[in-house]
Amino acid sequence: MLWTIIVTIVAGTIIGLLGKLVAPGDRDNIPLWLTILCGIGGCLIGSYLYAALFDCSDMNNCTNGVDWWRHVWQIGVAALLVMIAAAVTGRSGTPARR
Repeated sequence: MLWTIIVTIVAGTIIGLLGKLVAPGDRDNIPLWLTILCGIGGCLIGSYLYAALFDCSDMNNCTNGVDWWRHVWQIGVAALLVMIAAAVTGRSGTPARR
C-alpha cells in the first residue's frame, strides 16, 4: 500500500510536469502542489480512459512492456487539468503594486 502511494506521487509529479510543459497558454501560474495533483489526476483518469476506449479489461494485459500510448493519454489529461487549474485559480503573473 505504501509503495503504491509513493509510486503514484512520483508518477504524478513527472506526469504533471510533463503536462505543464505541453499545455498551451498561461500555465506557469499554478503552484507545484497543484501541478502534482493535476499529474496524479492525469495518471488515474488517463489510465481509466485508455482502458475504457481501447478495451483493456486488465491493464496488465493491455500490452507487453512499457505502454507508451497509455502514458501519452496520461500526459494529455494532465495537460488539460493544468489548463483548467490555471484558469480556475486565476493567479496573476504580475508582481503586486506597492
